[in-house]
Amino acid sequence: MIRPFLLRTALALCCLPAISASGPSEAVFQVVDARGLPLQGAVVEVEKSGGSAAPAFPWRMAMAQKNQAFAPGTLIVPVGATVAFPNLDTVRHSIYSFSKPARFKIDLYGRDQTRSQQFAIAGTVALGCNIHDTMRGYIRVVSSAYARQSDTNGYARIPGLGAGNYKVKVWHPRLRGAEGEQVLTAAVPASGAARLVVQVK
Repeated sequence: MIRPFLLRTALALCCLPAISASGPSEAVFQVVDARGLPLQGAVVEVEKSGGSAAPAFPWRMAMAQKNQAFAPGTLIVPVGATVAFPNLDTVRHSIYSFSKPARFKIDLYGRDQTRSQQFAIAGTVALGCNIHDTMRGYIRVVSSAYARQSDTNGYARIPGLGAGNYKVKVWHPRLRGAEGEQVLTAAVPASGAARLVVQVK
């Protein structure tokens, strides 16, 4: 015989809302050009006020030099981040930037050595190498942790956001506009993606 208080407890547990096994919600954006073609490597940054703390970026704050190229080609970091510049090449590098958010120069350093630089101001930092003119890279310093890069199909999946209306900043080196930025508004649906149409050069 089931005691009355046990029966009430069991019924109460049955009435609790189910917890989704899919994990935290995410907002999905697709970045396309005026022809509807997906744009890979665009940084999508969402401005969000209030609410719970934003998730931290899961990747390492590092911009390596490998095969005489920057890896990754574009790195997203939060304001105030210190970025490591490990040299994985057999040749020496001297990294520099003339960009307004961070003007700096790192003197020559060799294989398996690392240097670092702090980025205190939001914006885009274009990188070069004084020894290898063909090397180009970008550090996108953002004031919001709700930022991701678009994949080969133009999709950027930002965790911690749900359906709703958002102000979105899109950056890409090929975008028209000041500093390669365009600001858009987007309505993120409960399922599917919000399309962001940008103007490219």
